[in-house]
Amino acid sequence: MINKIIEEIEFSENLNGDETFEIYKECSILILENRHLAEKLIINILNNKDKFDSKFEEILTDLVESVGFYPYLEKESLVPTTTDALIRKNYYHSDYLNKYFHEEQKYLLSLLESEKNIIVSAPTSFGKSLLFEEIISSNKYSNIIIIQPTLALLDETRKKLLKYNNDYKIIVRTSQEPSTEKGNIFLFTAERVNEYNQFPKIDFFVIDEFYKLSGQRDDERSSSLNNAFYYILKKYNPKFYLLGPNIDGISEGFEQKYNATFHRSDYSLVDSKEINIYENHKDKFGVRGKKADFKEEVLFELLYELRDQQTIIYCSSPNRVRGVSKKFSIYLKEKNVPKSEVNYPLKEWIEEYITKGWSLLKCLNYDIGIHDGALQKHITTSIIDYFNEDKLKYLFCTSTIIEGVNTSAKNIIYFDSTKGGRDIDYFDYSNIKGRAGRMMVHFVGNVYNFNPPPIKKQIIIDIPFYQQNPIKDEVLIQIDKSEVKNKNSTQFKAIDSIPEGEKNIIMRNGVKVQGQRNIFDTLRSDIDDNYELISWDNFPKYEQLKYIFDLAWDNLIVEGETTRPMTAKRLTFMTFNYGLEQNINQLINSNFSYIRNLSSNRNKSDNDLMDIAIQGVFQILKHWFQYKVPKWLSVINEIQKFVCEERGLRAGNYSFYSNHIENDFLPENLSILSEYGIPRSAIKKLGVNIPKDLNQDLILEFIKENKLHLSKSLMKYEKNKVLNNL
Repeated sequence: MINKIIEEIEFSENLNGDETFEIYKECSILILENRHLAEKLIINILNNKDKFDSKFEEILTDLVESVGFYPYLEKESLVPTTTDALIRKNYYHSDYLNKYFHEEQKYLLSLLESEKNIIVSAPTSFGKSLLFEEIISSNKYSNIIIIQPTLALLDETRKKLLKYNNDYKIIVRTSQEPSTEKGNIFLFTAERVNEYNQFPKIDFFVIDEFYKLSGQRDDERSSSLNNAFYYILKKYNPKFYLLGPNIDGISEGFEQKYNATFHRSDYSLVDSKEINIYENHKDKFGVRGKKADFKEEVLFELLYELRDQQTIIYCSSPNRVRGVSKKFSIYLKEKNVPKSEVNYPLKEWIEEYITKGWSLLKCLNYDIGIHDGALQKHITTSIIDYFNEDKLKYLFCTSTIIEGVNTSAKNIIYFDSTKGGRDIDYFDYSNIKGRAGRMMVHFVGNVYNFNPPPIKKQIIIDIPFYQQNPIKDEVLIQIDKSEVKNKNSTQFKAIDSIPEGEKNIIMRNGVKVQGQRNIFDTLRSDIDDNYELISWDNFPKYEQLKYIFDLAWDNLIVEGETTRPMTAKRLTFMTFNYGLEQNINQLINSNFSYIRNLSSNRNKSDNDLMDIAIQGVFQILKHWFQYKVPKWLSVINEIQKFVCEERGLRAGNYSFYSNHIENDFLPENLSILSEYGIPRSAIKKLGVNIPKDLNQDLILEFIKENKLHLSKSLMKYEKNKVLNNL
């Protein structure tokens, strides 16, 4: 019935008074009989508001208000006419932000203001993050931690919260000290929470995308998140707010133990319409050969039809993102589509600091953007900014669109059906689908399925540190013995038998327990013959770095972790050479030469190989140099110190080299600018005029006061990235 009404609305040019009244009457009946369907119908009415007879606007206002869509009353200039309705509308206005809450947001806010801890599952377009901004703006809590899974998300949050600088110091790096004069907001990944040792008393704790706690969702970082959550709960017992989408439940008993309420909601101010493209092309789509080519042809034709609307295209990997977006730019060129009139400052920077041959430049010429986990941070933030500013029409993405960024579009295309080598499940599909439509922008979004959607299954998120079945060694070792549920298990007995000194180091390092134990054993057996390879400091020799990386590669890689195409030998070679050259172009050219000589690449053009080389280098910089390598060096550094000291030998110190790698060989105080999405090229230029001993917390203020952002040496792109932070 409701679908028929929505079709009638969609296909009508105008609806007369009788038709308008009948639809509004059906809607009012639905509110009593099926609230969810009523909400769906109201969203579609608002999407076509101009088609309805305006003399019944008072009824529409009542309908919108009756389902609690208060933000839309304001957006659509629908003014309640009764005193009661005006009082209700005012009740839903934020006390601190110039916004109206919808009905479910207001309810959740009341829970957050209670003594309960809150765990929320709600759709992507719900506006969950607005609630913790309301809490922050209330100044109720002095010290707040917000954990998000990616640095890109954290940077978005940082920019939103800059307005609270007078009340809070915003901390994004583990080298920053908390303020004693005002509150502190720590914007950290789980790993950074575990590394930080200067927390004051924490009052409020937020985990965004809390489903990553699950030990059963194939996420290598779940142990870090469990350890961060357990540590903060145990030490500070703060009020917590966990938020995420499309979850049906959590570990049984967790709510009772931690005075928490799990609230699941399907409430949404956005509707989505699914169009099953695959049904019209049964047995014609595939992943290889002619079927893959045909699938791409159908995609390109659809994107061309949708060229007046914004569209996000989900692809399975960075390779797919680069390959399909590049082919689409060629498709548009062959159709004689005019090049974009938008001047993207990013293009000039790419030509100067990467290469003029990168396919992203050709994509930007046709308003095509790409987004994946391998891109440099400042590039991804620029791409998302261009998309959110309605400049880019198309965005080819990997699963970063699910958890790495806040954006939506009128259209979502579910093009590939895998993620990280496994099939997309219903949970991931729902999150991709949830990007269709945008509250306060698009009432209705379209989801184009090029693959059959996965079968719906109930999603229960386990919390391993509480449930402890199953539980990884890396989590179990952190739990107080009094809280271990099965002290007779072989797993616990093995952990409990580790000598106290070793155990403390293993716990602090927070990575593979058995791997670290193996490293202890190897260093003890090698210390006599390989002492020189172990006890280095400053910059290592090639053989010293090779010894450490071989040790880490053999013992610290997590089961199921994807390392291809990297090898221990190649990682040593690239890390050592980058330490000497400290030049991204040199790294790209070296990688290009390497892959050009591979037999598997003989039939590929130099342009294609350059794309592969650039992607590979960005992946190395982001995943290996800024994450894995510093962590591995830190872990083995602590173990070798212990082993050397127990033998009465002088220990090495890898910290200097590790910090240089992680900070991209920038001075320690300037590396905070990288966190703010400012490219290394700009930081190097700015650094010439910034005192080397200036505290990192004062860097932006110094740049502003001395007008360094106006320097003629900075490109327009670089100036924009600096200005965005001033």
